[in-house]
Amino acid sequence: MVLKPIRNDEDNHAALQEIEQLWDAEPGTPESDTLDILVTLVEAYEKNRYDLPSPDPIAALEYFLESRGWTRKQLEPYLGSRGRVSEILGRKRPLTLPMIRRLEQVTGIPGSVLIRPYPTEQDNLELPARKTPVARSTSKMVAAVHQAR
Repeated sequence: MVLKPIRNDEDNHAALQEIEQLWDAEPGTPESDTLDILVTLVEAYEKNRYDLPSPDPIAALEYFLESRGWTRKQLEPYLGSRGRVSEILGRKRPLTLPMIRRLEQVTGIPGSVLIRPYPTEQDNLELPARKTPVARSTSKMVAAVHQAR
């Protein structure tokens, strides 16, 4: 792909496809550099084109798990017991500050995303409907997880 400004949705779609192909590029390679540039271009285009809210902390964590092939068990050292992981991902209990710090270090998901308020059963707020697998094309999610590399 020739690097060029993203001026329309077609250019953006092509850049997202190229990001998908380059996702596992080894750090420090020309492919990794191209990936970084494309992510920056997509972010800039989508920031100006769409009003995308920052991702929900649990959605960001679920996306990280899915994109990296991690299991819930791999979160136990950072969140606590298997039950605690289940409570967090099931939105029954909020993330604590120590959990957020550990998750930021291991996942690379920015603390500014993880610390955002989100509804839990403890809050008695309306919880979002359970969804099918997390969408992969939002640039903020891609950028947050890419920073984890």
